[in-house]
Amino acid sequence: MDLRARFVTLAIGTDPKLRRMLTYWAATVTLYALFVTLLAVESAAGMVPYAGVLGLGLYAASGAAAFYLLVRANARLGLRPHLLAALQGLFGITCNMWAYSITGPLRGATLMGLMVVVVFCTFALRPRQTLILALCGLVGMGTTMWWHQLHDPLHYPPQVEAVTFVIMAGCSLTVTFLTGEMNKLRARLKAKREIVEAALATIRVLATTDELTSVSNRRHMNEVLEEEQGPACVALIDIDFFKQINDRHGHAAGDAVLRAVAHRLRADLRPGDVLARWGGEEFLVLLPATSLDDAHAFVESLRAGMAGLAVPGVDAHLRVSFSAGLAARHGREPFSDTINRADKALYRAKAAGRDRVECAA
Repeated sequence: MDLRARFVTLAIGTDPKLRRMLTYWAATVTLYALFVTLLAVESAAGMVPYAGVLGLGLYAASGAAAFYLLVRANARLGLRPHLLAALQGLFGITCNMWAYSITGPLRGATLMGLMVVVVFCTFALRPRQTLILALCGLVGMGTTMWWHQLHDPLHYPPQVEAVTFVIMAGCSLTVTFLTGEMNKLRARLKAKREIVEAALATIRVLATTDELTSVSNRRHMNEVLEEEQGPACVALIDIDFFKQINDRHGHAAGDAVLRAVAHRLRADLRPGDVLARWGGEEFLVLLPATSLDDAHAFVESLRAGMAGLAVPGVDAHLRVSFSAGLAARHGREPFSDTINRADKALYRAKAAGRDRVECAA
């Protein structure tokens, strides 16, 4: 990692949520900087006192630095996003009060800052919290305007301040209402998107998973086989005398046997192996990068593992076994050919007495 990358990581971290919060922080800092710069220009023209601009600039810079540290260290502090947003909003209101106090004839332009604060905070606050913040802004600005008209009525005429406050309050509350409605709409859209994503996830599961056994279905296995490029073996497994289990114990017992066999097979698979219900009582196992001898030994271990398999809700004396046909893929031949040879080996295993594994040539 070069020096620049290390600096960026140190400054904004690697967590996407942290970076998003710091992006919002950077946007507010940009607005503060732009506003103070404009005041500095007006101060150079003699319209705004220099001391007031300098004080506001230092205050804004100190607040911005403090909030950067709070956001950056929030993983350890554990402050909730809405609390951070509310604190920054209150800080923005105090900056607005200060700016209104020093800008003289230009003070009307500073009132738009109150609405900017509300809009920025609406992304992190709930509608009621946004309304409370807006009311705090009106109280703060109203107090500032009342104090100035009381102590300096020549420059802050009471009637002008009263009309200005009414207009500011109306605009601020309107913006608060509209942003609150937008926030509700955004929340509803988010909820609907989550429902759609959950539905799509369910559809993906249903499209790739056998509902009864919870292993891959034949369609998904065919997709896996199409993507497999290297050498591999396939084992076609068939539960012995499964029709008799259904006839003697009922289809519910047959389903329980299928689930129990699938669970046992899946538990014994190696990393990279894929198990699918191929149809009826048949399962297909894909064994990538495995020689025929190793595959034979592995499938034999699976067959031996069926001894003593307990099937919940079924006669405890029921013995479950399977026969298997095993084939190795020849070069880049289609897997359909490999499976066809495994199927022929499976028939030989059944003809030889079942409960055994036969390898294809």
